[in-house]
Amino acid sequence: MCIRDKRLVWRYILFLKYKKMRFEDKILSPDEVVAKIQSGDLPRPLVFTNGVFDILHRGHVTYLEQAANLGGSLVVAVNTDASVKRLGKAADRPFNTMQDRQALLAALQSTQVVTFFDEDTPYQLIEKLRPDIIVKGGDYDMEKLAETALVKSWGGKAIAIDFQHERSTTALVNKIKTGEQQ
Repeated sequence: MCIRDKRLVWRYILFLKYKKMRFEDKILSPDEVVAKIQSGDLPRPLVFTNGVFDILHRGHVTYLEQAANLGGSLVVAVNTDASVKRLGKAADRPFNTMQDRQALLAALQSTQVVTFFDEDTPYQLIEKLRPDIIVKGGDYDMEKLAETALVKSWGGKAIAIDFQHERSTTALVNKIKTGEQQ
């Protein structure tokens, strides 16, 4: 059985295990995620990604599906509302609360767990979870991220996934504000 087949089997096992689970049950604190990892409830390789995910769009969903296909479980960490404010995005961001952003992400089949972090970067959370793979969007130079050196220190990998649909929340918001048509 090839690696991709094994991943598909694990994804199916997870699907069967979680199909009766309410999507809100996939929203966990960082400590609860650690407990799930330690108990073996999240199959390896463990894939980690993070972001604001303020207005979920096709680009996000495609990216998350690709990230999930890299391993056995996908953990998505969302910036807290305070963390988003510190990122220097527009003054009215985030549009959706952290809890609402987490709920939408948890409703996706590709995610096994959704959590949060309040720091400016997910470095401390990554250090705590020790994922096998960290993933970011294609606009990141992975070698410049401190998180890359961290995950590589225990033999993990850092992967940038190319954008598929040229979507961004900022562009979508600008389009809404200006009334631009497709």
